[in-house]
Amino acid sequence: MTTQRKPLSSTTRRNEASHRAILTAAFELVQEVGYAKLSIEGIAARAGVGKQTIYRWWPSKGAVLFDAFLMLSEQPDGEGVGLPDTGDLEADLKAVLRATIEELNDPRYDEPMRALNTEITHDPTLAALYAERLDGPMRELKRQRLRSAQRAGQLAEDLDLDVAVDLLWGPLLNRWLQRSGALTPDYADSIVETALNGLRPRR
Repeated sequence: MTTQRKPLSSTTRRNEASHRAILTAAFELVQEVGYAKLSIEGIAARAGVGKQTIYRWWPSKGAVLFDAFLMLSEQPDGEGVGLPDTGDLEADLKAVLRATIEELNDPRYDEPMRALNTEITHDPTLAALYAERLDGPMRELKRQRLRSAQRAGQLAEDLDLDVAVDLLWGPLLNRWLQRSGALTPDYADSIVETALNGLRPRR
């Protein structure tokens, strides 16, 4: 027996359209004017809504920007995204870190991501949301890939997977945040090679 999905009401459709327009406006504006000059009023004007509509759904511009990132990370088919698992741990990790570098080097994302990282350090509520809805799920995907490598005998059985995640992704994000060096494919490869040389089980 199947149940028919009820069609969305006109009010629900308007709310969804306004919601998406607000998030799109916030992402576009932070690229254009920077986070310091980003305002709820400006987002409302760009999205064509009243600012009270924004405050009804979000407590701050940082929360709006965070949801904009979540919207961008949504998959069209609604499926979750896992890390590649070809059986070759080194190749898979290099591919993931190279893709991360491409995203961090993309000028469309650089300013919004830096703004979000800055806001998280000052807003405990936003930091908790980030940990629950984005960072936590992403860390679990990374741990799952490393668990698979453990089962295949490619990593030590007693390896602390959270420390391993930090060893692999931490240097890349630190260099990006501090602008302390170029983010290149070769750098991504060197992180993986250096980490795995210490993480592989001793023979």
